[in-house]
Amino acid sequence: MKIKSTIQEIREKSYAYMFILPMVMGMLIIHFIPMLIGIIMSFLDLNQYTLSKYLSAPFVGFRNYFDVLFNPKSTIRIGLLQAVRNTIIYTIGVTGGTLTIGMIVALMLNKNFIGRRLVRTLFLFPWIVPTYVTGLLWAFIWNHEIGVVNYILTKVLNIVEKPPFWLMGPNTLWAIIVPTVWRYWPFAMLMLLAGLQTIPDELYESASIDGANEWQKFWHITIPSLKPVWSTLLLVNLITNVYSFNIVIMMFGHGAGFPGEWGDLLMTNIFRNSFQLWQYSKGAAASIVLMICMIGIVAIWYKLFREKW
Repeated sequence: MKIKSTIQEIREKSYAYMFILPMVMGMLIIHFIPMLIGIIMSFLDLNQYTLSKYLSAPFVGFRNYFDVLFNPKSTIRIGLLQAVRNTIIYTIGVTGGTLTIGMIVALMLNKNFIGRRLVRTLFLFPWIVPTYVTGLLWAFIWNHEIGVVNYILTKVLNIVEKPPFWLMGPNTLWAIIVPTVWRYWPFAMLMLLAGLQTIPDELYESASIDGANEWQKFWHITIPSLKPVWSTLLLVNLITNVYSFNIVIMMFGHGAGFPGEWGDLLMTNIFRNSFQLWQYSKGAAASIVLMICMIGIVAIWYKLFREKW
């Protein structure tokens, strides 16, 4: 009976499945098959010498995972903890900055004033600029000798005598956080603005009648009403920032070289070891480990925000 009911349900929804099929095939080709190939590669010894064999390279089991996680002499293990530290700080900084600026600007644009549509369009400009261009642009802005930031600090504001280095040392982390926030805050603003416009005005009017001030209305009405939007943006930011690559890689050597102890993220570390040091299998193993960690983070997110969805 269950089989017959299942077949009947499929027949009734055949048109829906027909429309979904192209998307499923696309996901299979673009995501799941490369993922499966990456998992297979992580168990092989695939390097510059065995590259011609590709998936028929020697099988080494979990050796690549051991090198990534525990072998202190492995080149991919060297600098991995620094990359993890930088990625955590980077993700927290970018997520916090993006959501904070997005919320402030969304509250401003939610009010009626002349030219609101024009201002909203102009604010979307950083989001429209490709990440490739963003990396090149901010690499020039942070330049030690001719950069705009150092010119303002030394010539305009006279805050410092000698221009600081932004693309070397601990300042590097700030030099990659700021352009990423600049790039992504308009998306957060757009999502939060859409959420603000769905909140009924009656809620604020009732709160005003009860004597609530602006802060109380914001804390007890705006924030709870935007929790579905906040949760979505939090997940998108976590995934996007952990896998961040383009901006950082373009700021340091146009896609080549080592960005330094404070500029190396997980993705740049994996990229360098995979494609510049010819350690394809170790890079695949590191990618799988990162993917498993992200699945765990998504699972925690789902458990925390399941009721909101």
